[in-house]
Amino acid sequence: MGTWRSLHGLAAIFLLAVSSPVRTIAADLKPETIQAWNEYVGAAEERNLKHVSQGTPFLAIDTLPGEAAKLRQGDIIASPAAPNVPVKVPAGLIHDWTGAIFIPNAALRDVLQVVRDYGQYKTVYHPNVVSAEPLETAEWEDRFSMVVMNKSFFAKSALDSDYHSTFTRLDDQRWYSVSETTRVQEVAKYGGPSPQVLPQDHGTGIIWRLYSTARYQERDGGVYIELEAIALSRDIPGALRWLVEPIVRRVSRSSLVVSLQETADAVRPSANIISRSLENPRCSAANCAAEAMLNGTAVGLSSNQLTSAVAGQGIHP
Repeated sequence: MGTWRSLHGLAAIFLLAVSSPVRTIAADLKPETIQAWNEYVGAAEERNLKHVSQGTPFLAIDTLPGEAAKLRQGDIIASPAAPNVPVKVPAGLIHDWTGAIFIPNAALRDVLQVVRDYGQYKTVYHPNVVSAEPLETAEWEDRFSMVVMNKSFFAKSALDSDYHSTFTRLDDQRWYSVSETTRVQEVAKYGGPSPQVLPQDHGTGIIWRLYSTARYQERDGGVYIELEAIALSRDIPGALRWLVEPIVRRVSRSSLVVSLQETADAVRPSANIISRSLENPRCSAANCAAEAMLNGTAVGLSSNQLTSAVAGQGIHP
């Protein structure tokens, strides 16, 4: 059993889409809302444990005929986890979305080189991620911070949050991870002359809490990624819900697809360089990286990723 670093920040990137123009009056997160959230997250944890148990399909796509084939053909799957999403809870809404993608010609080591580099999140997930940095990394867990900007609708705001992530290795081909926010603070008037950082659990309620699980499997000549991202937000007034909820669902799906695609795009350059060094024994990782830069095939590869390829770091899970 082992762990590695997280990519769960992308859950926040697309879930900012749940904001709406009706959420303009500040409010406080209520105890009954937190209780409902904790119960929902507990049920999600139980579902995830079933997937990582012996004798149960590790990937949810394997329970649906033809889903894996669609991913290998280039499709990206993104949908609400249940028909009634967002789920109404006391003074709040729970947004629960699942997504999956297949990255061909990649290995878990390729994914590792991208997802553990928090400092590059602002490049990979531009322009939503304004800044990100690791706070503490250890063998079994990571803590990092991220500022995500929201330009949806009429308000310009940001979320400044801390995350705690744990990753578990089942075997050489299968990993799963869990991430949740430990601090979420809204920044009002972000980018203006006088931005205001609001207290925790107080604000417009764009996002109160985030929780996500991810499963990774290397097979079929690539890596499958399955992500379930869950967010707690303030409720939408009943009189406007019929109008706002379809917008929230449409934008959430689109944003999740884009975030998964951006992750895959960031993985592919490093995967190509490593593959070339493995296929040509006369071409070391350092030489192939340099050759790729000269030939223009390393476009989009960060300096940190290039340094890792040259140094041979982060190659093996």
